[in-house]
Amino acid sequence: MNEPLIGKHGGYRKLKSFQVAQLVYDVTVRFCDRYIEKRSRTRDQMVQAARSGVQNIAEGSKASGTSKKMELKLTNVARSSLEELRLDYEDFLRHRGLPQWNREDPRRAELIARRCRTAEEVAAWVREVHERERRSEQRGPNGPSTKSTPSTPSTYPDLAANAALVLIAVACSLLDRQIAAQAEAFVEQGGFTERLYRVRTERRR
Repeated sequence: MNEPLIGKHGGYRKLKSFQVAQLVYDVTVRFCDRYIEKRSRTRDQMVQAARSGVQNIAEGSKASGTSKKMELKLTNVARSSLEELRLDYEDFLRHRGLPQWNREDPRRAELIARRCRTAEEVAAWVREVHERERRSEQRGPNGPSTKSTPSTPSTYPDLAANAALVLIAVACSLLDRQIAAQAEAFVEQGGFTERLYRVRTERRR
C-alpha cells in the first residue's frame, strides 16, 4: 500500500479559492482606503474579515497533512469570514442608498469573464464601466444630450462595492465546493489517527 504517514499538504497558492480570496483581500484594502473612514471600526472589521479568508485557507491547507478535521474547520472559518465581509459591503450600499446588483445583472458575468488577477485590474474594469455608463447617460434615449455630466473618476463606490461582492460570491462558491470535497474525503479516508493505524498495520505485515 505504501501510504505515507504525512499526507500531501500545502500547495494552497495553487488553489483557485485562495487566489480569488487573496484578490478579495487586495480589493478590500483598496476599497477601504478610498471609501471608509480611516478611524472607523468598520474599516478594521472589513480588512480583518478579508484577511481571515486568505489566512485560514492557507492554514487549513498546511494543516491537512496531519489533520483533515482541522483543514475542514479552517476552510469553513475562511468561508464564514468572507460571508461576514459580504454583509459589510451590502450594509455599505444599503446605508448610502446605493443600488446592489441582482444576480441577473450582466455586469456580474462581465467581471467574472474578465478574470482579473490584481486589484488594479479590477479597478481598471470599474473605471471602464463608469465611463461607459456616463457616456450612455450623456447620449440619452433620444440621441446626444446637451446636458453636461461631470466626470468624477475617483468616486464610484457603488460600482466598486458591487465588484467586490461579485468576487466574494465567486470565492464563496469555490469554498463551498472545497468544503464539500474535504468533508467527503474525511468520511471516506478518516483522519490522521486512522491513517496512523493503517500505516502501522502495513509496516507490521
